[in-house]
Amino acid sequence: MKCIIVDDEPLAIEILESYVSKIDQLEIAGTFRNAVSAFTFLQTHAVDLIFLDIQMPKLTGIDFLKTLKNPPQVIFTTAYRDYAVDGYELEVVDYLLKPIPFERFLKAVAKAMHKPAATQVQTIIQKTEQPSDSFVYFKVDKKMVKTNMSDIVFIESIKDYVKVKTIDKDIITQQKISYLEESLPKEQFLRVHRSFIININKVDAYTATDIEMGKLQVPIGRNYKQEVNKALAKFNFE
Repeated sequence: MKCIIVDDEPLAIEILESYVSKIDQLEIAGTFRNAVSAFTFLQTHAVDLIFLDIQMPKLTGIDFLKTLKNPPQVIFTTAYRDYAVDGYELEVVDYLLKPIPFERFLKAVAKAMHKPAATQVQTIIQKTEQPSDSFVYFKVDKKMVKTNMSDIVFIESIKDYVKVKTIDKDIITQQKISYLEESLPKEQFLRVHRSFIININKVDAYTATDIEMGKLQVPIGRNYKQEVNKALAKFNFE
């Protein structure tokens, strides 16, 4: 999801850049100190999301947004509460008040990444320096449920849904397993069947046809055997 940051305060841009860097699905296409420069950029570049300050020189964020014929999704970032009504009328995704806590930023991004199509509900993955501390948000009903990646045992596809099996609960979310395969860290998660992704760290034993994780067993799909053997063989001492 390509985004731009439009803010006349260098520190505000720096903070947003650091927040965006923690989200796998976000990519910064550019940062701008005024709306005019951002407007020029958008004439030749497509983006999915704008983090937009309101009070800026030359052109306010609100006036800038009104000039866009087909605007991307917008999250207002401002130090002023007085423009909430304008944000509602312009149908922006969210309205963040500075200083912006990361958790509040994350909730706003979750809204932006939730596509209207019922078959596509995004997850948000937070990268940390220690993979064991990384987590993912799954959308369950109207909530984004935080799940530590180290707690995930396997993910099972059930038509347009997936069941996320963790060490202490099951999470059902409307999602495509192919999206999760692309998004989750490949050094930790492995597609072993058209319907299953496993956490490699949870594997207790495996054969040519099955993978055992505690009392649970997951089949290895015929088309996945070569990749599974290659991924797991590096841990073998025969």
